[in-house]
Amino acid sequence: MKTYDYDLFVIGAGSGGVRAARMAAGHGARVAIAEDRYFGGTCVNVGCVPKKLYVYASQFSESFSGAAGFGWQLEKPDFNWSTLVANKDKEIQRLQGVYDRLLQESGVTVINGRARLADAHTVIVADKHYSAERILVATGGWPFVPDVIGKEHIVTSNEIFNLETLPKHIVIVGGGYIAVEFAGILNGLGVEVSIFERGQKVLRGFDEDVRDFLIQEMTNKGIQFHFNTEIDRIKKHESGLVVHSTEGRNIATDLVMYATGRVPNTKGIGLAELGVEMDSVGAIKVNDDYQTNIASIYALGDVTNRVNLTPVATAEGMALVNKLYANKVGKVDYDNIPTAVFSQPNIGTVGLSESEARTQYPNDIDIYKSVFKPMKNTLSGINEKTMMKMIVVRSTDKVVGMHMVGQDAGEIIQGMAVAIRASATKAIFDTTIGIHPTAAEEFVTMRKPVA
Repeated sequence: MKTYDYDLFVIGAGSGGVRAARMAAGHGARVAIAEDRYFGGTCVNVGCVPKKLYVYASQFSESFSGAAGFGWQLEKPDFNWSTLVANKDKEIQRLQGVYDRLLQESGVTVINGRARLADAHTVIVADKHYSAERILVATGGWPFVPDVIGKEHIVTSNEIFNLETLPKHIVIVGGGYIAVEFAGILNGLGVEVSIFERGQKVLRGFDEDVRDFLIQEMTNKGIQFHFNTEIDRIKKHESGLVVHSTEGRNIATDLVMYATGRVPNTKGIGLAELGVEMDSVGAIKVNDDYQTNIASIYALGDVTNRVNLTPVATAEGMALVNKLYANKVGKVDYDNIPTAVFSQPNIGTVGLSESEARTQYPNDIDIYKSVFKPMKNTLSGINEKTMMKMIVVRSTDKVVGMHMVGQDAGEIIQGMAVAIRASATKAIFDTTIGIHPTAAEEFVTMRKPVA
C-alpha cells in the first residue's frame, strides 16, 4: 500500500476548505491546506464580512437624518472614509488570525503559496512536492469582467473596499446582488450612484415583486437606474471617466465598478492539464459526493458554481468529511436555502418565487402580500417601506415561499426558513402569536390572499 505525505490536501483556505480541513484533522486524518492570498477566502476578506461592515457604516446617514423626529438634535455628522477602511482592515486581520489559529490548533499543516496539481496525488507549492491520498479543490470564485474597451480603468468588488478616496459619482455596471449592495453602501456614504444593467430589472431569478419593490425603494433614495443598457467603452479624461453605452447614452463619472458576476477560480492550478472535467465557465464538475472524474480529486463551494453561498460551502465540507473519515452518509439539502441580499432595504427570501410556484402548482397557489411603513419611520420622516410576501399551495395549505424587502429582512427570514423546512402550513402561521410591535408579526397576521 502506497504511503502518502497526507491523507487530505486542501487547496484554498476559504470557508469550505477550512471547515473540511479542520473536521478531517479532527477525525485523525493527516491534513495540509495551501493558500496563496488570505485565510478566510472571499467572504472574510473581500465579500460578506467587509460588505456587511460597510452596510452598517452607510446606514448611519439615514439614522442621523431620522433622529430629529425622536427628539435628538445633532450637529452635522462628518464621515471619514479612511477611518472606516482602517478599522475594517483591523477586523479582517483579526479574523484571518482566527482562521490560522483554528487550523493550527486542529493539527492541520498550513502551507503558504500557490498550489498546483502535478498529478492525481501530487500538489506542488513553491517547487516543493506534496503527495496526498485525496486532494480537495476549494479555490472559490473571482470577479468576472467582460472584454470592454477601457477595462483597465475599472474596479471590481475586490478593490472597492480599499479606495484611497470616495468618488463623488460612480457608475456600477451589473444588476446582481453585488451591484445593488454596493449601490446602497455608496449612496448611504454620500456618493451619487448610477446603475447600468443590460436587462430590464436587477436581481434576475428573484421573485418579481421583490425586484420591482427594491427598484422603487432604491430609486426613492436617489439611485439612478439605466436598464436595457450595455457598455461600449470607457474613456479616461483629465477630469475623470466617461462611460459610453451601445445605445448612445454617455455619462461622466469619477469611478466605474463592474459587478457583472463571478466565475470559478480554476485557472492556473493544473486542472485542465490533468483532465479534470469543467464546464464552459470553468466550474469543476462533481458528483453527489463532490468527487470529480478523477477519483482522488474532490471539489466544493463556489468553484463548482452550484449554490454559491458561504454556509453552503461549509455544509458541503462537513458532508464530504463525514463520509470520507467518519463513516457518516448525509447529503446537503439544497432545497429551501434561505438567502439575504444586503441591499438597502434588505432582502430576505426562502423557498419558491411566485413564478416558480405557479409552474410547479398550476392554478393551486394563493399569494399573501403586505406593504407598509415600518413603525420607526412614522416619526423618522424616512419614507422607506417594507414588503412581505407569502406563497401558499391552496390544496395542501403548505407555505412554499416567503419573501421580504425591508429592515432586518435577513434576520427575520432566517427564522421563517425553519418553518418552511418543517413544512409549516398557513394554518400554523395563522395560529402563531405575533410579537408586537414588530415587522415580523406581519407574517403571522396575513389573512386574505391578494387577487
